[in-house]
Amino acid sequence: MTMHLISVIGSSPGVGKSTLCRAVAQWLTSVGASVDHFEEADILTRSAFRPVAEEFAGGAFAVQPATLVECTRAYVADSLAAGKDYLVTDALLPFIPSLVAWGHDEGTLVHVMEELARAVEPAQVTVVYVHDNPETALRRAVEREGDVWEDWYVRKLAGSPGTRAVHDLSSAAAHLRFEADLTCRLLAQTPWHVLSLDVGTLNAQEAHAQAQHHLMDVLAVTGQPST
Repeated sequence: MTMHLISVIGSSPGVGKSTLCRAVAQWLTSVGASVDHFEEADILTRSAFRPVAEEFAGGAFAVQPATLVECTRAYVADSLAAGKDYLVTDALLPFIPSLVAWGHDEGTLVHVMEELARAVEPAQVTVVYVHDNPETALRRAVEREGDVWEDWYVRKLAGSPGTRAVHDLSSAAAHLRFEADLTCRLLAQTPWHVLSLDVGTLNAQEAHAQAQHHLMDVLAVTGQPST
């Protein structure tokens, strides 16, 4: 079978992206597939992405887009060699929030995504875009993580070249709304299948069930949906 990369990305902290990513990886594993679950923090520890960690370790506050493309190419090649059926990645492809924060314009992002589309071949790609009203999602994230997280998140955005206009949760939500529009425009230009999942009225179990039903058709997975 053709290897399939499922990239679960979110429009904002607090939308349940990582929870959904884990659930999809567990479901595919349960039907007997060979699955690699690439968690968000893995980008600093996976061997294929060692150049990313090295650029950060060298004192850089950003990673060159070409480094992201080549590391993605290496990750896909290593996974193909290992016989993986599915790569289920958390906030990996196509790196839009990071590229925006580092100050890259839309033209550069279009070019990077064209390069990424070539880098992942021959794997098929489905992007699961989990989104919600940014104010609601940010409030949920603060309730879960606490005020210290809120201060950290605002400072992180305010300290990056592309998001320096952020100074509180309200301006963070405005930026996330802009970024969501940009993400949808960019994804529409790719050859990838995109599943847009509005979680505004869904709990984690309902979000997983909806994503799973869509993915069963896209991936041609047989068997009954998990509960």
